[in-house]
Amino acid sequence: MHHGAVTPEIAQGLIALKKRIAAAKIPSSKLDEAINVAVWNIREFGKRPRTDAAIHYIAEILGQFDLVALVELRDDLSDLGRALRYLGSSWKIVYSDWIEDDGGNRERTGFLYDTRAVTFNGLAAEVDAPREKKATEYLASQSFWRAPYLCSFRAGNFDFLALATHTRWGDSLKGRQAELQMLADWIQKRAASKVFEDKDLIVMGDFNIPKINDSLFNALTSRGLRIPDVLVNLKAGDQAIAGSNLGKDARYDQILHLPTHEKRFSNGGGVLDFYDNEAFIKKLFPLADYTRDQFSFQISDHFPVWVQIKTDIEGDRLNQIVQSSRKG
Repeated sequence: MHHGAVTPEIAQGLIALKKRIAAAKIPSSKLDEAINVAVWNIREFGKRPRTDAAIHYIAEILGQFDLVALVELRDDLSDLGRALRYLGSSWKIVYSDWIEDDGGNRERTGFLYDTRAVTFNGLAAEVDAPREKKATEYLASQSFWRAPYLCSFRAGNFDFLALATHTRWGDSLKGRQAELQMLADWIQKRAASKVFEDKDLIVMGDFNIPKINDSLFNALTSRGLRIPDVLVNLKAGDQAIAGSNLGKDARYDQILHLPTHEKRFSNGGGVLDFYDNEAFIKKLFPLADYTRDQFSFQISDHFPVWVQIKTDIEGDRLNQIVQSSRKG
């Protein structure tokens, strides 16, 4: 990545950040063989301008992956545009519209991808809540606060769908569980359709689930979604951690899939811990005196969660052809 002419302080911060990235042990992706996919809630990205240093650091983190589901991307895309300049011309973004009310929080969802590894296949759609006819109108009995966003991609000879969302927050566990259940039901119904574009579905997002196997997680996974084995017990490199937030104690961020091909995932996955501890803040921002909360508005209060996906499925397709001929 070309960061251009930077100050000595930003250069020092990039050196320190690269050490944290190396500690995450993210394997290199291989053209037509494997891609690194991540989900990252970048706290209120676009609500207020970030410092130049923060944009350099965010771009460096994003550049470790081939496809990133961006959560909490706001209506103003100026800071995203700044990060894209450092990522380079091969990087593209497809994103949803925003909703202005408090539930929508002026948030978008986006998929950032490196065209050298991933191709956008054309489908981009927001998921609508199921509707029922009432008099002359078709109305939903409940809603997604922020509509999940579904896009189609291709990597190597692997076509897949990626769905990303930011589930509602709030004190009402009942409301949060109902929304997660509605999403699980929608996925099951759509995946069962004969005209569903692809059975390989990756579901990512900030689901506001405190821990796996609680009632919220069980609602989300009640219709067949599963966590890749490598993400069941989270690690940041060699270090086991309990969560993907800065406090490392909550499982808000997830990557899940419908179990079509279990071997699709490699043994690579985890979180990229760009924080380490409060003392590390000074290494990234030596001229500032940020608290952890202030730091989270510069980088984020969530770590990226990532997994490596194998994209060379030619062997599977050839086996299917042989097996089909034998059945005939």
